Amino acid sequence: MNRSRLAVLLAVAALVGAYFVLDGQRTLNFETLKAQVSAAQSLYERYPMQTVGGYFLLYVVVAGLSVPGAVPLTLAGGAIFGLLWGTVIVSFASTLGATLAFLVSRFLLRDAVQARFGAYLRTINEGVAKEGGFYLFTLRLIPAIPFVAINVVMAMTPMRAGTFYWVSQLGMLAGTLVYVNAGTQLAAIESPRGILSLGVIGAFLLLGLFPLVAKKGIELLKRRRVYRGWPRPEKFDRNLVVIGAGSAGLVAAYIAAAVKARVTLVEKHRMGGDCLNTGCVPSKALIKTARVLATIRRAREFGLKGASAEFDFAEVMERVQRVIKTIEPHDSVERYRGLGVECVHGEARIASPWIVEIQKPDGSKQSLSTRAIVIAAGGRPLVPPIPGIEQTGYLTSDTLWGLRELPARLVVLGGGPIGCELAQTFARLGSRVTQVEMLPRLLVREDPEVAQMVEKRFRAEGVDVRTGHKAKEFCVVDGRKVLLCEHEGRDLAIEFDALLVAVGRVANTSGYGLEELGIPVTRARTVETNEFLQTRYPNIYACGDVAGPYQFTHTASHQAWYASVNALFGALKKFRADYSVIPWATFTDPEVARVGLNETEARERNIPYEVTVYGIDDLDRAIADEEAHGMVKVLTVPGKDRILGATVAGEHASDLIAEFVAAMRHGIGLNKILGTIHIYPTLAEANKYAAGVWKKAHAPRKLLGYVERFHAWMRG
Repeated sequence: MNRSRLAVLLAVAALVGAYFVLDGQRTLNFETLKAQVSAAQSLYERYPMQTVGGYFLLYVVVAGLSVPGAVPLTLAGGAIFGLLWGTVIVSFASTLGATLAFLVSRFLLRDAVQARFGAYLRTINEGVAKEGGFYLFTLRLIPAIPFVAINVVMAMTPMRAGTFYWVSQLGMLAGTLVYVNAGTQLAAIESPRGILSLGVIGAFLLLGLFPLVAKKGIELLKRRRVYRGWPRPEKFDRNLVVIGAGSAGLVAAYIAAAVKARVTLVEKHRMGGDCLNTGCVPSKALIKTARVLATIRRAREFGLKGASAEFDFAEVMERVQRVIKTIEPHDSVERYRGLGVECVHGEARIASPWIVEIQKPDGSKQSLSTRAIVIAAGGRPLVPPIPGIEQTGYLTSDTLWGLRELPARLVVLGGGPIGCELAQTFARLGSRVTQVEMLPRLLVREDPEVAQMVEKRFRAEGVDVRTGHKAKEFCVVDGRKVLLCEHEGRDLAIEFDALLVAVGRVANTSGYGLEELGIPVTRARTVETNEFLQTRYPNIYACGDVAGPYQFTHTASHQAWYASVNALFGALKKFRADYSVIPWATFTDPEVARVGLNETEARERNIPYEVTVYGIDDLDRAIADEEAHGMVKVLTVPGKDRILGATVAGEHASDLIAEFVAAMRHGIGLNKILGTIHIYPTLAEANKYAAGVWKKAHAPRKLLGYVERFHAWMRG
């Protein structure tokens, strides 16, 4: 605890101690104040301003210290100042006192509480950040909930002090009126308990429920307003129409069919979407071939005198297509029709909140009415508007699969996961690859030492990594394609035969009716949704790449569950999408996998942490496999074994991270990972050894000293 916090704590403790030492609890009780009302009234008549000031200050101090006495003081305020001025004075004094208690509690406790329980409080923090005023107002209207507890609890959240003040003043006004009014009749009241009869308590409870009812009413009005002008069908052809048959759309349709809803899945291109046809599946197939070639080139490391491989790039790319065709039945029309999904090939357009029109390839049209719609339209590669890029031509992760000749000189624009995976792959296949990234390093979302590990391997394998290079212009000079870059204030020219643009992806948000319905998009150009994945229209949902914030196949499937279940059963129960534990991997060599926070993010967000690192170069299986490189890096709560995040870099990192994903999802700490038997010799032991490094750093030194003395004594 720093000095300022210690000083405030000591000051509060001294004031509270003085309150009890001076018998303030007895002075500010109901009986004493009732007996002294006449004297206080006389004092008020002679010295009105001084009396109001003294009373106001006393009330603020009592409320700010959260000590007993607020209720008797409120009654006294009514007896001394009357209903009108008593209400005004008590309202401002109680609100200032509550805000003071709020600020002191926040200063002393919030950082420690958030550091220890931040992961568990994330949902509460998000809810308070969005609708904290509403929650506080509701709580203030229910007298059964102690106001002191509300002050302290709200101080632990991100609620702004200004919001806390004005909502508290408004929310406590009804209770203040009741107690001040009772104070005007103080002589007739036997005890404060007599104020809250069953009728009054019932009225307060109804008052407390009023904001909830009002909120539902406002939601109903908003629904009526947003649907105004759109005729609602009396009957519906479908329970759900899903637009897009990628990862998110397939899962949404599958779930709907599994619960016996009538669902139609519309896809204008190919079933399986980007993941099957142009993304995860083909890229991993190509990465595998390139990795086999890289392993063959390392033959001497495995005790072989030599090995070589001949290949035809066109055959390699045909193998990629064979892999797609082998997996294709998993996402096929036949399979999904067998599951009960109606699959329609065509271009969907949302004509109204309940009508989807489908333009089929043969020119025919189909119009379906539906209770709910799930938008799963996916995304596409982002092509930056760099001058000349259209003139020189370019490939993207969508179009490169048509290549049948290996580019001799390939420029990869972008240093993110897709750019890194494909840059290394084409270099291993024999292209002279130049990777251009405008930021200072590759894989900027990962910790610097992890990115450096990948960059070092790239350079060793012949990739010309150009970080800090900003692409300015593409041009053709004497038949040669040239990229002009700016680096440290100088212009550089890079010649190339083919250009691969891999600077990210953008959601598909146009061409199917969003503009006509006025469904907004975010600054990140994804469809704007709430925590339930609802768009502006409560019966229209979005999930996957089109909704963000993550662009992974597994998160698309994860969101699809929430979108489909909420779309079908939202009238009964809605579920907030949970992004608390999201893993991902970059399939370079070495692989990089992560879940939760890394050190860079923890620093940016000012979250306290401890770092534990285990070097995989020490692992027996990694040494035996000639893969003794990489690390397991775990962030934990200071002094605790609770995991905040983990990064694994090395062989099969995407598999090793699964143990940390499960641990974080189910609240398992490093102690339990250490206590779990891992097969020897495996790469998975790296996770256990990382837990062992943490345990060693937190060994009870003093206890071990006593144990050492005990053993010495036992030896005689």
